[in-house]
Amino acid sequence: MAVGARSEHGEPEKRPEQPAESASDPAGETRDPDAPENAHAAGGGGRRAKKQRSFWKELPLLIGIALVLALLIKTFLVQAFSIPSDSMQDTLQRGDRVLVDKLTPWFGGEPERGEVVVFHDPGGWLDGQPTPEPNVVQNFLSFIGLMPSSEEKDLIKRTIAVGGDTVECKRGGPVKVNGKALDEPYIYPGGTPCDDMPFGPFKVPEGKIWVMGDNRQNSRDSRYHTEDANKGFVPVEKVVGRAVVVAWPINRWATLPVPETFDQPGLNAAAAVAPGAVGLAGAVPIAIWRRRRLTGDRTAG
Repeated sequence: MAVGARSEHGEPEKRPEQPAESASDPAGETRDPDAPENAHAAGGGGRRAKKQRSFWKELPLLIGIALVLALLIKTFLVQAFSIPSDSMQDTLQRGDRVLVDKLTPWFGGEPERGEVVVFHDPGGWLDGQPTPEPNVVQNFLSFIGLMPSSEEKDLIKRTIAVGGDTVECKRGGPVKVNGKALDEPYIYPGGTPCDDMPFGPFKVPEGKIWVMGDNRQNSRDSRYHTEDANKGFVPVEKVVGRAVVVAWPINRWATLPVPETFDQPGLNAAAAVAPGAVGLAGAVPIAIWRRRRLTGDRTAG
């Protein structure tokens, strides 16, 4: 019984080898049968690539992060304040927006002479001043620190003297700190240092500062509150921070540096006393030594 076809020489006929079957996708492209069914699967697990979240779904999260950052910046770093009056002309104009450094007070830094500072009402300075009614937008901007809160009673003045200083001003004369006259080019043109309200001499208590507006004839500053509980001085803990730059409007952009007059030699009360104290400390031991020597010589004689 024949078991297969033979060639004419009697040898079994060899059939041509058939190529291995290969899988093809619906588009007719050949693919390796040993390859995983899903090209995106790792180890044949069949996991799909994670779908990217749409922008509109991420927007609320981005807004939330931005608000948290704004609140942290407002609380610990800088805050914007609006100038409500003319008491700091020409340095600051009504409506200017200034940025206030709040970081330095957090680390125990205290105001220095010449700095423009924002501080909470130390007690009755703003009595009788109208309080504006803010709208919803203003409330939101004040909440995130882009505008000051209308509920906060804040003032802005220049620090003239700090704890330990003696400050005074006579009619027709300059302001003096520790006996040194201040050259004040920042005073409003045509104004005087204190002719409307001379004062002093006053010694500033430790932990307090003496402040004055640059527009002296239009500023209810420390001079006008010497009869209140703080004697016109502002407690350091009431200071929000130092105004460092005028940020708005753009054409008013400017920094607020300390004037050179506050760097003059001998202005610092501690520095002025130090040389005498050092000399006294050195003289006392010498005097004692001389006295003992003279006493010893007399005894020996």
